[in-house]
Amino acid sequence: MAAQQADIRLIVGLGNPGADYHSTRHNTGFWLVDALADQHAVNFRPESRFHGEVGKMRIDGKDIHLLKPTTFMNRSGQSVAALAKYFKITPGQILVAHDELDLSPGDIRLKLSGGHGGHNGLRDIINHLGKDFYRLRIGIGHPGDRNQVVNYVLKPPGKADLQMIEDAIARALDTLPLLLHGDFAKAMQQLHTK
Repeated sequence: MAAQQADIRLIVGLGNPGADYHSTRHNTGFWLVDALADQHAVNFRPESRFHGEVGKMRIDGKDIHLLKPTTFMNRSGQSVAALAKYFKITPGQILVAHDELDLSPGDIRLKLSGGHGGHNGLRDIINHLGKDFYRLRIGIGHPGDRNQVVNYVLKPPGKADLQMIEDAIARALDTLPLLLHGDFAKAMQQLHTK
């Protein structure tokens, strides 16, 4: 079987807009894209036609768009689809960073395609684009009771969990060049090995 080749042209961070949500677990996708933008001195600007804040970085002669939807989580697909259509970016060229209840804080996984696992942001992107995009799943842990999930994701993590999430994001940023150079398998191996 041939190694999977990635050609990422758009990195999306999922979260909810506004200061009230900034520090909540549900915004870990935003945290990753913000950290990436800081690393590459990228400034975000509001772009109404894409229903989000956008930025652009250049790596090895290749333009990579950054997007933080401002539509709220359950309408993320509207934003991602608008930008992807405008720049003729296929689902297989999109990496979506999001919070993942099924992974412990500090765990992070890279995958291509799949379902939404109950994540409303992924559900809406799948509704707009299909399921064949890359996902960077950032572990936030699970409250232990599904009835507590909504309250849990909309609260900030504790200090220890926050540190583990930030460490995982730092590992993801170290791995990103492999993915952007098209080496999905190596990026996956490096990211999944602590």
